[in-house]
Amino acid sequence: MNSNTQKITLQGEAGAIEALRDDPEGDSCGVAIVAHPHPLFGGTMDNKVVQTLARAFVQCGWTVVRFNFRGVGASAGEHDAGVGEARDFLSVVAQVAPTGPLAIAGFSFGSFVASHALAELHAQRAIDKVAFVGTAAQRFTVAAVAPELHDKTLVVHGEQDETVSLISVMDWARPQSLPVTVVPGGGHFFHGQLPLLKSLVVRHLLG
Repeated sequence: MNSNTQKITLQGEAGAIEALRDDPEGDSCGVAIVAHPHPLFGGTMDNKVVQTLARAFVQCGWTVVRFNFRGVGASAGEHDAGVGEARDFLSVVAQVAPTGPLAIAGFSFGSFVASHALAELHAQRAIDKVAFVGTAAQRFTVAAVAPELHDKTLVVHGEQDETVSLISVMDWARPQSLPVTVVPGGGHFFHGQLPLLKSLVVRHLLG
């Protein structure tokens, strides 16, 4: 992503986890873990929306770690429908951010995985910021966000998302009274609107 991007190898229950770490200029205010979209449909940690999330966090002073799910790139193992991926997410957190300020983010299938990791982490430690983009509520059971985390959570969705319908995300958010920020005319991958997406995340992180 930039000259400061470091390739790192972490360990999960299926073996090696390929990851990238980006550090901000100056002191880091915490660590953000970003999860990528569905691996069976080409999703990797190099996805443009994932990179946009990473850039937003780095700009706001966060160290960012994004990683390839099992079976993607140099990450060992096989796709596990989100179950093993959530455990890998927790393994990454344990290795790169065992203490200190922590942020959780994900795009599409990554939001589904991150939501379940978030639910478990929230019971153990403080979570500073959450950002879900294109949340995959149509095909997966996304975990609810604890009420006390709502003010720390940004949910962004494209009005014309062709992969995950806006109505499915609203059906997930409505029982929680969790606000959803809708990007007018936005598709699943926010083509032509990544700068806007980044600005929304930055505003949330600095708010």
